Amino acid sequence: MSKKFASQADLEEKTVSFDKLAEGVYAYTAEGDPNTGIIIGDDGVMVIDTQATPKMAQDVIRRIREVTDKPIKYVVLSHYHAVRVMGASAYGADHIISSEATYDLIVERGQFDFDSEVGRFPRLFQGVESVPGLTWPTITFKTGMTLWMGKRRVELLHLGRGHTKGDIVAWLPDEKILFSGDLVEYGATPYTGDAYLTDWPQTLANVRALGAEKLVPGRGDALTTPETVEAAISGTQDFLTQMFESVKKGRAEGKQLNEIYTETYKVLQPQFGDWVIFDHCLPFDITRAYDEAGEFRDPRIWTAERDTEMWHALQDAL
Repeated sequence: MSKKFASQADLEEKTVSFDKLAEGVYAYTAEGDPNTGIIIGDDGVMVIDTQATPKMAQDVIRRIREVTDKPIKYVVLSHYHAVRVMGASAYGADHIISSEATYDLIVERGQFDFDSEVGRFPRLFQGVESVPGLTWPTITFKTGMTLWMGKRRVELLHLGRGHTKGDIVAWLPDEKILFSGDLVEYGATPYTGDAYLTDWPQTLANVRALGAEKLVPGRGDALTTPETVEAAISGTQDFLTQMFESVKKGRAEGKQLNEIYTETYKVLQPQFGDWVIFDHCLPFDITRAYDEAGEFRDPRIWTAERDTEMWHALQDAL
């Protein structure tokens, strides 16, 4: 019997947590669903990643309004995947900020990405009809920028390619709090369908070098000790390394993708199989690893049609 595609069978609502990490700094998490960060400055609010639709964003806004009445001035896109950014219009922010590389990705594949992810994550796209169109940044930067929200300093940094070519982190150097986007996960499977797997380990080393004492990953609990921060970075690294090395070995031996998929799944499942969206991600992850180990240095565009054909070809063969 064919398995339900991606996360189409995942219909159970998750419990939301709104955790205070420091004065004016919060994490919106939901048991492995995409996280949102909130930073409150002297004169306004920054939201890091927006949820998938304006309707989904309303719960974030409600929680913000429980702790401040300051205007939401900035929305930051840690990267461009629809499940992260399509709720941006709900916030009425003065500026939407991303890296230049993320802007380029929107131009190249924004609509394809939207159509693809709606099919993968139906539960996370509640009120999808409220999405007014693609989310376009109003401010971009190449490697970094600093925002002063009154006395609060926020550094937005492109530390290298990883989850996508445009990933950025939001870093509070005075508080030593980091919002990593999907460069770092905790108890959740890294999605690597648009990744640069050769570059990602160095980017994680750059993340580690910041010395964060608290971290909000792309998915998973907000982390409040240096030990759990390191566990998240190391766990993400372990998954990426084991997955890519297994795929590269199979490809060097001349094996086909479906055989490499079955072997790599068996390598990863004992250690990582209980992580959120493991079965969802693995076909995309291993297909991208197979591509990068061969002739495709840059990720190919995922379309809704390519998604389902590839996913079932691999998962249904297990």
